[in-house]
Amino acid sequence: MSLRKQCLIALSLTCAMSGSAISQEDNGLTRAQQAAKTEVWEPVPAVVTANKGEVPSDAIALFGEGLNAWTAMDETPADWTVKGNVVTVKPGAGDIKTKQAFCDIQLHLEWKVPAPDATMKGQQRNNSGLFLQQRYEIQVLDSYNNQTYPNGQAGSVYKQTIPLVNAMRPPETWQEYDIIYSAPVFEGEQLVKPGFVTVLHNGVLVQNHTEIQGTTEWIGAPKYRAHGCAPLQLQDHGNKVSFRNMWVREL
Repeated sequence: MSLRKQCLIALSLTCAMSGSAISQEDNGLTRAQQAAKTEVWEPVPAVVTANKGEVPSDAIALFGEGLNAWTAMDETPADWTVKGNVVTVKPGAGDIKTKQAFCDIQLHLEWKVPAPDATMKGQQRNNSGLFLQQRYEIQVLDSYNNQTYPNGQAGSVYKQTIPLVNAMRPPETWQEYDIIYSAPVFEGEQLVKPGFVTVLHNGVLVQNHTEIQGTTEWIGAPKYRAHGCAPLQLQDHGNKVSFRNMWVREL
């Protein structure tokens, strides 16, 4: 008798025994009673209002009132340009960070790059970045018909993981990032679990539960150093990249 046939017979016997056990256990119960045995009624999920184009009711709006949720890196007031509900990098003002620290999050962010200067190429073509916990960068860059190293284009985990596809819309068009981030876990100074990130760019999956290898360095290899919850950070790379409708849900 072949090994495959032996396996099939063994599997059939196992299923038959399992079915017999279930029948004996549920003897006398109606089908509705049998079904009820696998129904779980608690906990009941909280009700969240999530209207299209609006901030979910349990989310934290980060651009709701200008830059009130942000500071400069030295804790002084953030000095980027605010016009209505749009925040734009003020070149030379430096990066900004949230006043609040975060660990595991769901994040939504809309961003737009201006029309590029004809001399702008690669990483100089309207560059910025979103740093998770001030350490792990999801690249913001004009990657529309703009050649650069793929692990540095829009949607990349900078200098680590190339996006699955290039979902970039043309300049002067609003882009969307939807990000699910699981922060790394440490015991003392020891890394227990690395960080992971899922990114959708304009509704298209570009990072699928990607393992973060450590800090996203411009020069050198990534590395982990123990840390706790930390702010989100937006980069001033010298280009007038704009942001709006940024909100976060703590997970």
